Amino acid sequence: MMIVGLTGSIGMGKSTAADMLREMGIPIHDADATVHKLMGPGGAAVSAIAALCPESLKTDADGRDFIDRKILGKHIFADPGLKSLVEGTLYPMVQASEDAFIAEKTKEGYRMVVLDVPLLFETGWDARVDKTICVSAPAEVQRIRVLARPGMTEERLADVLKAQMPDAEKRACSDFVVDTGVGFDDTRRQLKDIVAALLPAPKSKPRGPRP
Repeated sequence: MMIVGLTGSIGMGKSTAADMLREMGIPIHDADATVHKLMGPGGAAVSAIAALCPESLKTDADGRDFIDRKILGKHIFADPGLKSLVEGTLYPMVQASEDAFIAEKTKEGYRMVVLDVPLLFETGWDARVDKTICVSAPAEVQRIRVLARPGMTEERLADVLKAQMPDAEKRACSDFVVDTGVGFDDTRRQLKDIVAALLPAPKSKPRGPRP
């Protein structure tokens, strides 16, 4: 089983790249989606995170507790120590989810899975994978994409970028780099080339002499 880590800074097109890999039949485990589920209504991490930041605990219309990520984020911004505590709670749960995913896909016979982890290198998660792919784009393309998102500002973008490893460093640390600034078709071609390089087609068995 080939385990590949997919990463990229905000606005680089990582989600698009992940969707393209899914279209190629590659199973994807999304770390962000897992975190959302863990802290969502009835999530396994809700009580533990609420103990760290009680103000973030909310209840939905069905009476299920969940963590308000915006409130949690504000408290983390004001108290960096809280970030480490929250990560220490969430990361083992995400890793357990990944392990179960890998085991399931191995059993199903897949030759490759991709772990979609935005902070792959920042968290040392790259040690858990065999190869890494960094999704990148020119800085101005990144800026235009991010500022087009609802509620995003230059200041918020600057804060996010400060919390992430610079794109140049991510590219230098990666085994493969995909440039998404060249359009969908070329991005898809780059990904297909990477998959082909990592998963060469099985050699056909030599045929015996014809009767």
